[in-house]
Amino acid sequence: MQLNALRYFAMVAATGSFAATARHFQVPASSVSRFISALERELGQQLLYRNTRSVRLTETGARYVAQVREALDALDLATEQAAGKDSAVRGLIRINAPVALGRLHVAQIIHKLQAAYPELTAELTLTDAFIDPVQEGVDITVRIGTLPDSGLIARKVGDQNTVLCASPAYLRQHGTPATPQDLERHSCLVYKGQSGAQRWFFRRTKDDAPLIVRAEGPLRSNNAEVLVAAALAGRGIVLFPTWIFERESFRGRKLVRLLPQWMGTVDVQPAEIHLVSPENRLRSLKVRTVLDFMLKTIGSPPYWDAL
Repeated sequence: MQLNALRYFAMVAATGSFAATARHFQVPASSVSRFISALERELGQQLLYRNTRSVRLTETGARYVAQVREALDALDLATEQAAGKDSAVRGLIRINAPVALGRLHVAQIIHKLQAAYPELTAELTLTDAFIDPVQEGVDITVRIGTLPDSGLIARKVGDQNTVLCASPAYLRQHGTPATPQDLERHSCLVYKGQSGAQRWFFRRTKDDAPLIVRAEGPLRSNNAEVLVAAALAGRGIVLFPTWIFERESFRGRKLVRLLPQWMGTVDVQPAEIHLVSPENRLRSLKVRTVLDFMLKTIGSPPYWDAL
């Protein structure tokens, strides 16, 4: 069994493309196909479904690639350590993030990352589901909320700060709330995800008991950007993390911040944002470099708090 065949297979599984794999390794696409076909013959199992439009893993392939990645990671780590600290940052880095945060910010950070480290290939998966990074073979996971006890190593990005806001047009027509209780008489645009419609909590400081507000209004959605667009159109009031909003919305007075003396959250406890990794991944220079790059790019406090 050739090592190249395993590397090609792992990359095709990550990219879903023979052509992208060939470009990464700078070999003809026919070579990638030939090596993987030989691997399948040697195993006596089909690893990939192929058609003219896509490539995807078979059930056997999905199980096998997890073991292959673990073996390749161990080999790459040994190679890194043997080469010393000055070895180049190259290879595949797997990152997972929530959908909206990933699309709005993590994807942009990856563009900068690859400009700085052109030999690095990134695989970004976006999902709001709670994944097991060890089982999924993910190097770095962006996680929002309370961290459960686990064997994962976490580095804090920052607190998830939220903004309560509405458009000037809405406030002219309906008035400006002076207290959290006033929100129950206003049109609130509420996020509704898999766990149901969010509740809004307000407190003066982190240590205060939260005041619960029954947020109701004309529109609910499982897409935050839909609700922000509705707020910009004067439909109601939203409560979202700072990273959802564009700075120009506040600098151009398209949205007005409300109740700034209150801390609003959508969880009983204020949420934090962390980058988490399995302990064994942090032995890799590649993963440590990407972690440091992401934290430096985001800054402390995170750049998206500067609304």
